Amino acid sequence: QVQLVESGGGLVQAGGSLRLSCAVSGRTFSMYAMGWFRQAPGKEREFVAAISRSGGSTNYADSVKGRFTISRDNAKNSVYLQMNSLKPEDTAVYYCAARAYSSSSFAYEYAYWGQGTQVTVSS
Repeated sequence: QVQLVESGGGLVQAGGSLRLSCAVSGRTFSMYAMGWFRQAPGKEREFVAAISRSGGSTNYADSVKGRFTISRDNAKNSVYLQMNSLKPEDTAVYYCAARAYSSSSFAYEYAYWGQGTQVTVSS
């Protein structure tokens, strides 16, 4: 079993920055590709970013490309999402997720999920 715990969410003004963290326990972290997803009220969960097991490959949703950066530290069993130039439309609950082997932008392909952390961007 894999456990994921997100942290770092909060309230920030438009144009500001936040760094989300996700601590993973239970299995060998480097076996898992990691992803960040988000869900705004009344909307479906959407892909934000993903990173390969080694950290050598990343991909992003077009809506966050150039503003968000996903990274991981396999020695610390953690994945991060640095969010810059935040916009009100970035407001959502952000979830990290783990998937064995290769990364994916599809939520249904991730087996393990955290409980989420709220990010609110005020205008």
